[in-house]
Amino acid sequence: MKNVFLVLFCLVAFSCEKEEDEDCNCGLILSDRISDYSIVIRSSCSGNEERFTLNEGDWINAHPGDDYCITNSSGW
Repeated sequence: MKNVFLVLFCLVAFSCEKEEDEDCNCGLILSDRISDYSIVIRSSCSGNEERFTLNEGDWINAHPGDDYCITNSSGW
């Protein structure tokens, strides 16, 4: 019986971690640069900052102070 509870606990714990990983692609836009359509984002998970280059249409709608998610990154 204890083994069943242990297995269930592990399944729940690992499923919660996957949800958190998805949120680690998001963060606060700190600054933007028009010369290369890039933005600097501070990760909401790690607090690390990274610059991402966007296409012009996405860059126009990404304003400093807004939250933004990068879909083609595994977190930073």
